[in-house]
Amino acid sequence: MEAIRTSPADRQATRVDFEIWSTTATLVVTDARDLDRARAELDAELAAMDLACSRFRPDSEINRLLRTPGVEVELSPVLNDALTAALRLARATDHLVDPTVAAAVIALGYDRDIRQVRDRELPFVTCGPLAAPGAWLVDHDREAHTVTVPVGVGLDLGATAKPLAADRAAARIAAVTGGGVLVGLGGDIAVAGEPAEPGWTIAVGDDHRTSETRPDVTVTIRDGGLATSSVMGRRWPTSRGERHHLIDPRTGDNPDSPWRTVSVTARSAAEANAAATAAIILGDRAPAWLAELGLPARLVALDGETRRIAGWPAGPAVAA
Repeated sequence: MEAIRTSPADRQATRVDFEIWSTTATLVVTDARDLDRARAELDAELAAMDLACSRFRPDSEINRLLRTPGVEVELSPVLNDALTAALRLARATDHLVDPTVAAAVIALGYDRDIRQVRDRELPFVTCGPLAAPGAWLVDHDREAHTVTVPVGVGLDLGATAKPLAADRAAARIAAVTGGGVLVGLGGDIAVAGEPAEPGWTIAVGDDHRTSETRPDVTVTIRDGGLATSSVMGRRWPTSRGERHHLIDPRTGDNPDSPWRTVSVTARSAAEANAAATAAIILGDRAPAWLAELGLPARLVALDGETRRIAGWPAGPAVAA
């Protein structure tokens, strides 16, 4: 589960927190007069993304298009952008973060809202791992706003739509208000506009719901995004033992990784989240991969040992 909460460096900034998508949302603006307008823009962005991308809504656009496999479908601007991002990040991570893991996620028991998954009276009986077909099979024309999804291929944009929503909302709010803004959705943080000095202070930990009061470390950013991916949060019992929401597309199962939590800063929350998720799946090769990309990252091993990569600062409260 993404694991990060935020607090502004400027104590005069105005903030609101609320529940959304079985996680928490945080909105902070540098000018208190902008809060109501910013919240309205954020709510509109979240509603549009949910209607376009949710796999838990029968009426969502993505579920409607998946009911017509092999047929070219015209996409709304929101789903077109979300699918563009998902396919781009799949290529950027060598398909370690791949939207065609839908069948694998469901096979492991994540077939409904996570609260309902955890509330099952009996452990989910898994049917065995299902490797992802591969995003390269999806015929998407970004310019024409169309997509054809082959028969037998499902789509799950959960790994990319949430951080993309944070990015889009932050940019949208900054453009409307002209002020600085931070949008946090679970562990996905996006900032835009001019922040209060010295920047946005972000508390990082395994669980975003507790990291602000009990942070492992805090960092300060001024632009872009910061995301944390973790195997510690979204977990549930199955007939083959406890499972979590991170899937290795190559196997269709949870990755055998030495990392429990990875935090990354990047140009956007969507890129940061994809890199953090890919790092957990990549396992032992993740530090070298992140260093080669030049992405500052903090990796926490299963035993709690911490590694800092590509300039991620040391210390309990430092700038990044």
